[in-house]
Amino acid sequence: MSGGPAVAGRRPASKRAKSRPRGRAKARRARSARSAELTALAVRVLTLRMLPPRMRRRVFMVLAACLVLAAGFQFWLRDSTLVAVEKVTVTGLTTKDASRVRASLVAAAHTMTTLHVDRAELEDAIAAYPVVRALHVEADFPHRLEIRVIEHRPAAIVGGMPVAGDGTILRGLPVEGRLPEIDVRGKLGGDRLTDPASLRAARVAGGAPGPLRGRLERIDIRSEEGIVIELRDGPELYFGSATRVRAKWIAAVRILADPEAAGASYIDVRLPGRPAAGGLPAETLAPVAPAGSADLAGLTDTTPPAGAVDPATEQLAPAPTVGEGTAPSTGTAQPTEAAPTPTESAPAPPDSTGAGGVSPPPG
Repeated sequence: MSGGPAVAGRRPASKRAKSRPRGRAKARRARSARSAELTALAVRVLTLRMLPPRMRRRVFMVLAACLVLAAGFQFWLRDSTLVAVEKVTVTGLTTKDASRVRASLVAAAHTMTTLHVDRAELEDAIAAYPVVRALHVEADFPHRLEIRVIEHRPAAIVGGMPVAGDGTILRGLPVEGRLPEIDVRGKLGGDRLTDPASLRAARVAGGAPGPLRGRLERIDIRSEEGIVIELRDGPELYFGSATRVRAKWIAAVRILADPEAAGASYIDVRLPGRPAAGGLPAETLAPVAPAGSADLAGLTDTTPPAGAVDPATEQLAPAPTVGEGTAPSTGTAQPTEAAPTPTESAPAPPDSTGAGGVSPPPG
């Protein structure tokens, strides 16, 4: 036979091959039926067919009322006099133009409602005043509007014009107090600085703490130190780059407040975690007592013995020479002549024992 001998417990291969397509088709029909049922349920939910007719009419009435209210709010209520702005509070103004800026903002706000605040119109109203950097507007329903003004603060003078810390040129803004000067390369045009070096210097000047702003004299950019700030009646500040400005200013203030840094010619804060004061005068140690006084007789010799290790240099200290002492440390050691004590009446006898110039006790 072509199909081969039959095996007990197993179907012929031809029957198994025919049963698999039938099973797959049945599974596909079942999935299609479930999908159709889900689709029909979704349609009934969306069209509210699952609700009773009376409930369905009520839902439609509520939806229609919501649409009417939304249309009324959009086209009538938000611009109605029922919610018109009647009281305007303006805060944050400190410059000489404060009264004019406040009047412009109040006039523009009175044309609005608390449900329809036009920020662009408010910004256009104070566009002629470069001191304003940003506006924070908060509506208080139904008739109050609060405006907080964030001002540009002049940080430096560039080309005879005040400049903010972000590089904004504050044309026409009156300068109060003294500001540091920054050299700019090229001509000033537009509303912002375009010179990268001047932008970095302005950023450093803008981050200066309040008590130090009046002491800033000039800001230069040097090839080795980077940004350097000259203080009035004070040292120079080496800032390096314009990164970590806040941390560098904090380090500079700490060093300036340290009494031990008084008289320094510069303060290096390029590494704000390790600031340094340089140019201090060399410290000199005064002698404990005048030469030849009896107080020197009781002093012990601080010269390290021969073969000892000097902790400052980690080198072996040389043996002392007869008749020589060591001057106070000021960076270099110089030999000085030993002062005789009052008990000496005659020169010491020559050393014949090799005891380092000290006569042996009498036997």
